[in-house]
Amino acid sequence: MAVYTHIDDEELITFLKGYEIGDLLSFKGIAEGVENSNYLLHTSAGYFILTLYEKRVNADDLPFFIGLMDHLYKNGISCPEPVRNKSGEALGTLSGRPAAIVTFLDGLSISHSSPHHCEMLGDGVAKMHLAAKGFALSRKNSLTMKDWRPLYELSAGEVDTIEPGLGHLIEGELNHLENNWPTSLPTGIIHADLFPDNVFFLKGELSGFIDFYFSCNDMLAYDAAICINAWCFDDDGQYNQRKAESFLLGYQNIRKFSDEEKQALPILLRGAAIRFLLTRVYDCLNVPKSAVVVPKDPIEYITRVKFHQTITNFRAYGVY
Repeated sequence: MAVYTHIDDEELITFLKGYEIGDLLSFKGIAEGVENSNYLLHTSAGYFILTLYEKRVNADDLPFFIGLMDHLYKNGISCPEPVRNKSGEALGTLSGRPAAIVTFLDGLSISHSSPHHCEMLGDGVAKMHLAAKGFALSRKNSLTMKDWRPLYELSAGEVDTIEPGLGHLIEGELNHLENNWPTSLPTGIIHADLFPDNVFFLKGELSGFIDFYFSCNDMLAYDAAICINAWCFDDDGQYNQRKAESFLLGYQNIRKFSDEEKQALPILLRGAAIRFLLTRVYDCLNVPKSAVVVPKDPIEYITRVKFHQTITNFRAYGVY
């Protein structure tokens, strides 16, 4: 979440007249994240999240994102529920941007995960994968392996300003991934961005998932690889085996990996690490100075890439 587009109170009050969510009491921008402009709304009916979709988001994808949240919510997955306006529409326009309001999800994102958090996460991700099976719409992943090199080339001339030699590391890793990326693993709808700031806990238990704006159809095990990268490294950059084993236990208690998925886990983890390294590099070099946003640090993903380069057997990650 972030704030790129600023709105004034009168404009927002007029927009909210189209909804039945009470009178506006206050609102404030949310600085976390990098993709859209987000505001916390406090009305006489409670709390809601308003999202303005920026130019980086394809407007044609919005029915998929909104519909997926609605589908998951109705199928027992704890996530925000889209709020429809008085005309029955979940999408509107505000400040020249497509806009949507969703319900507020109670809970907090955590800064320091434990193995217990990771096990609950694995359980929740697997349940979400299964619940999404009945969703009628589909969306191609806009950041597949084939998209990574073009993304890198947008910043290639400046990438070594982040860390000397980073361009050489990335180019070598892209070569390896392009030659070894799996193509026949089980697929479905994945969240694709389940970092700690998109997962909430309440009273020590998982309370739900937010921010579905990278969701797409892709390999289910790739979603697990994203989570391991995001959750199973400690603050000092060291891989935490207990956290990974706990995540994989939670996931496989609900949905078992196939043998092919297990064998592919090392390459999927390398791919997930380079994907987020590349987007963080791009955002670090290109986020507008006027945006109320905190770009995420690419350095920690350099450490992850280098770690995964040392692993060749899936059992090293604690999956059996």
